Amino acid sequence: MNLVILSPEKEIFSGEVKSVIVPGTEGQFEMLNKHAAIVSSLQKGEVKVTKSNGEKLSFAVDGGFAECLNNEISVLVSGAQ
Repeated sequence: MNLVILSPEKEIFSGEVKSVIVPGTEGQFEMLNKHAAIVSSLQKGEVKVTKSNGEKLSFAVDGGFAECLNNEISVLVSGAQ
């Protein structure tokens, strides 16, 4: 599945991933291959990414939104480190 993480300033990440864990406003959740369609608001926290090759990445975010549709995940954040 493909993931893109965007902030107003730049593209933070783009690529093929195995899983993405995001800090939803109702609690943390994970999106895997063939996840059901979802749109969720995000709170301040950490986005954890496992790339297709098994490498793990982490991004601190200030909140935003996540969308998953047809194995395409978009994470739009107001700020990230």
